[in-house]
Amino acid sequence: MLTAIDMERFNAALAPSAAALESMNAKISVRDFDFFYGSAKVLHGITLDIPDRQVTALIGPSGCGKSTFIRSINRMNDIIPNARAKGTISIDGRAIYSSDTDVVSLRRRVGMVFQRSNPFPKSIYDNIAYGLRIGGMRNRRELNNVVERSLIRAALWDEVKDRLNESAFALSGGQQQRLCIARALAVDPEVLLMDEPASALDPIATTKIEELIWDLKVNYTIVIVTHNMQQAARVSDRTAFFMLGRLVEYADTKTIFMNPKEKMTEDYVTGRFG
Repeated sequence: MLTAIDMERFNAALAPSAAALESMNAKISVRDFDFFYGSAKVLHGITLDIPDRQVTALIGPSGCGKSTFIRSINRMNDIIPNARAKGTISIDGRAIYSSDTDVVSLRRRVGMVFQRSNPFPKSIYDNIAYGLRIGGMRNRRELNNVVERSLIRAALWDEVKDRLNESAFALSGGQQQRLCIARALAVDPEVLLMDEPASALDPIATTKIEELIWDLKVNYTIVIVTHNMQQAARVSDRTAFFMLGRLVEYADTKTIFMNPKEKMTEDYVTGRFG
């Protein structure tokens, strides 16, 4: 149960200084963002800037709003009846909830990888080529080049290059997740959202996913939801701690884990609750 003092700490943490926000090379800017499922308000005044070509981790206990927030960045929540947003999320200065936003184009720019791998019931090759074909690419040579490039970027090419016509379901769990990452990369997004991408994987596969995330940030802005504190510390440049739909603290990852400003953040990252 949160006390009145806890709530005051929440409110004080909602608005980082203008100087701190402007100091970043922000790819995604969020201002006073609220989100509702029907009459239930699940995000409260979220304000933060997510820097370009870095990894930003979202941490916090179950039900704190992390997944709702990350799905708001590519408007995946739009498919939920009676869901609505207030405030702004901008990518490269353009508000994504404006009436003239093309949501299909937005989702090409902002790829998503889910908690459990979800390959299509198709071959490895066709999993990657599917989105390209939907987008109008028909030239076989072009398709081959993009499929190969995407699998290389997802660190999967060497493992599957001789079995591209096999079913994607023949791959291991970790390989399937990297295939889903390759599929997201094939349409050349600028932002990659990952909602607990390694939670269903064994330690070896998890290590490969983490190494891949670290490599991908050279070219992509990555936002990852994770319950694993060690994972957040290993892969991210910045970390945001959510609690009950509020942003309690947001800073570089070293600060969050070694010298947090908020007592609640310290209690969470040290395992006193959550």
